[in-house]
Amino acid sequence: MKGFQLVFSTLQSRKHPSGESISHWLVKTAEALDIKGVTLLNAAQGIGRDGKLHSSSFFELADEPLEIIMNVNEEACETLFALLKNENLGIFYTKTAIEFGTI
Repeated sequence: MKGFQLVFSTLQSRKHPSGESISHWLVKTAEALDIKGVTLLNAAQGIGRDGKLHSSSFFELADEPLEIIMNVNEEACETLFALLKNENLGIFYTKTAIEFGTI
């Protein structure tokens, strides 16, 4: 199947206007859109769009970088991006054309 790998990058501390973390909101939204195979990864550190180093530490996890990865077909991608545009979250993403399936 042809589609896209979407990778969304955010921080543990970023919140959706509803008060829920952006990462959990995005995973729940993907589930509601029947997108399968969503993965949330915690990173030790990263440099954000602001040019600052963000990292998790023993004392503070709010600055922990997160990635949400999903492989979607073109229709699901269009639906998700239309919804994200309406939410106006300002979340960074990469979108790569891929072929995926089960063998």
